[in-house]
Amino acid sequence: MRVTFLGTGSAMPTGERFQTGILLESADEDLLVDCGSGVLHGLQRTNVGYEGLDAVLLTHHHLDHVSDLMPLLKARWLSGAIELTIAGPEGTEELVTDLLAVHDYMQDRVDLSFREVGAESFSLAGFDVSALEVRHSMYCLAYRFAESGVDGTDGDAPSFVFSGDTEAFPELVEFADGAAVLAHDCSFPDSVDVDNHPTPGELGRVLAAADGEVGRVYLTHLYPHTDGEHEGMLESIGDRYDGDVRFASDGLSLDIE
Repeated sequence: MRVTFLGTGSAMPTGERFQTGILLESADEDLLVDCGSGVLHGLQRTNVGYEGLDAVLLTHHHLDHVSDLMPLLKARWLSGAIELTIAGPEGTEELVTDLLAVHDYMQDRVDLSFREVGAESFSLAGFDVSALEVRHSMYCLAYRFAESGVDGTDGDAPSFVFSGDTEAFPELVEFADGAAVLAHDCSFPDSVDVDNHPTPGELGRVLAAADGEVGRVYLTHLYPHTDGEHEGMLESIGDRYDGDVRFASDGLSLDIE
């Protein structure tokens, strides 16, 4: 499994980070998780490109996670790649069809299939996926991905977990137990009083206290408030949690083996 962070920013642009999007490549299929502003450009910098996608999976419906959906569909129509599966929480089909209805010329241009998912297990675009409801201002899902048909040395496929937008809480770390990589929301430094997203101190406490272990944690969904604060944020987490924690960046690719 190859994981590429296409966008590690948030609803407030920094000029350096696109909004949320992650590309997962399996042996045969390719899956886009979230599609915020700029993600279409990030996707085109990969070997997959916008034509190569087999499916899009949404964590939730906030604008910074869906705003490039229509540009993606138009680009695929113009390139002749008109078939696509779009999956996500309840209301995903209504969201996309309502957006398409705004643009008359897009009617009947793309052949879409929809899947609406909850806190369950399912397969999509070459991946076995498990979902967990997280703590955010809108219904939102974290996802755990393992490449279908791939076993690790211990019998379990190597896995990647994406938190979506969420506060830090123990059940999410336990959901990620044994994963090679956990990409976790860490939107603000400790100096910001915030709900629905964690600060590094909060995330560090939860990572240390929860009954779950992960190979490496990448911090993502970064607001401009985190600029110039990375060293202090890592120190704050490190004061509480002794695991491997790093910042994600746009274009970073990982091979999960």
